[in-house]
Amino acid sequence: MRLIFNEIRYRKFNFLLSLGAVAAATAIFVAFHTITTAQERETRRVTRDLGFNLRVIPRETDMDRFYATGYSDLTMDEQAVHRLVEYPGLSYNHLVATLQRHFELSGVPVLLTGISNEYAPPGQKKKPMIFTVPPGKVYVGYEVAQRLKIKNGDTLDIGGQSFVVERTLSETGTSEDVRVSANLSDVQDILGEPGRINEIQAIDCLCMTPDEDPLGILRSELDEAFPDAKVIMLKSMAEARARQRQSAEKFFAYLTPVILIGCALCVGALAMMNVNDRRQEVGLYRALGRSSTRIMSLFIGKALVIGLCGAAAGFFLGGALALNLGPKIFPVTAAAIKWPWPLLNASLVAATGFTVIASFLPAAAAASQDPAVALRDT
Repeated sequence: MRLIFNEIRYRKFNFLLSLGAVAAATAIFVAFHTITTAQERETRRVTRDLGFNLRVIPRETDMDRFYATGYSDLTMDEQAVHRLVEYPGLSYNHLVATLQRHFELSGVPVLLTGISNEYAPPGQKKKPMIFTVPPGKVYVGYEVAQRLKIKNGDTLDIGGQSFVVERTLSETGTSEDVRVSANLSDVQDILGEPGRINEIQAIDCLCMTPDEDPLGILRSELDEAFPDAKVIMLKSMAEARARQRQSAEKFFAYLTPVILIGCALCVGALAMMNVNDRRQEVGLYRALGRSSTRIMSLFIGKALVIGLCGAAAGFFLGGALALNLGPKIFPVTAAAIKWPWPLLNASLVAATGFTVIASFLPAAAAASQDPAVALRDT
């Protein structure tokens, strides 16, 4: 060990270059991994907020009328949503039961919609995608609020029942602007359909592109779980979500090996330079009877020191970069970006291992050289 540290002090420049290469590669890996994890989290959140991409409706629904009106004129038991939530292995998430009908409110046609709580499979905690309407409250779409001159806190009579306007919504340019949303049980009472719904909205968990046939899988699962219903997928939304998430995953999978290979090549080249600089020294050791194993241990020992020190420095540098840049790049999920302590052990092991592997061939070359040849030019 004394010889290793003496050699490091004597050849500081070579040591610092090697240390810098390992530290830079480790820092890039840690920062990239942390930021990519944040990107995947941000992508999931942003694509999730695109809205539901699955609509589960009664199987016998007249599809012409469904597309014309925007909802099924048939209903199913409200327990269907609980049945789907509890069914094992179903690739559905964020399930919301709804009951909607066209309704006239003070002479203005609206789309009256009852919304249940949002459900996730057992054991999965999911942040709700949409608002929950408390009983006795309503959310009023932009166009309805404008025509009826409704503002937050007003009282609204719907079907003989009095409701407080919890919120008037901003303009969306979609059918949401003519929607009046209330608690599911309230709308069931207004329409005289207790315990009934006509749609379950959800998001699929497959994240597959159309060529992978996610709809076929989802329909097969639904046939087993609830054969009285059928599922419709909003394909453009599902495809956008799947392609975005897959591209983020592939980007990290392809770039990581490039970083590691680049680090190994750089460290290997520096190790070979170190061997060439020490040819006479190694030749002298061989002439004095030192074994090849002993000589290799000197180079491998130095590689271990470089790997451990470089990995530690790179970890803290990469973590600091990620904590500084991550929240600026991904503001939606900034609070979830933490110091990447789980990567510390992996960084130390991986960087040290790659440094030793990259130094092995130069070390073997040094240990096998003929001392007479090495000392000939001294």
